[in-house]
Amino acid sequence: PGLSYTWIFNHDTLDLQEDSRRFVSQETGNLYLAKVEPWDVGNYTCVVTNAEAQQSVRGPPTPLTLRSDGVMGEYEPKIEVRLPETTYAAKGSSVRLECFALGK
Repeated sequence: PGLSYTWIFNHDTLDLQEDSRRFVSQETGNLYLAKVEPWDVGNYTCVVTNAEAQQSVRGPPTPLTLRSDGVMGEYEPKIEVRLPETTYAAKGSSVRLECFALGK
């Protein structure tokens, strides 16, 4: 609780509000790209912020390169669901559940 995740692409913070291809899970901090384009090639860096401690930690840059052989590697189309067995919420409050598709 109290952690938030943002990603930096090369030297600019990713604006994911306007981007329907990229998603950051606020549960795990993982960055997902629905379809990689040539302009996505570069370095991605995760920044984890603890609002209560007023501190941020920046991870090492992770390079993204395109494969020219068309091999998908370890990922295949699937639905990624990480829902708790039971979710409690006070009446009138909001609950955020994450569910999204991975694949070609």
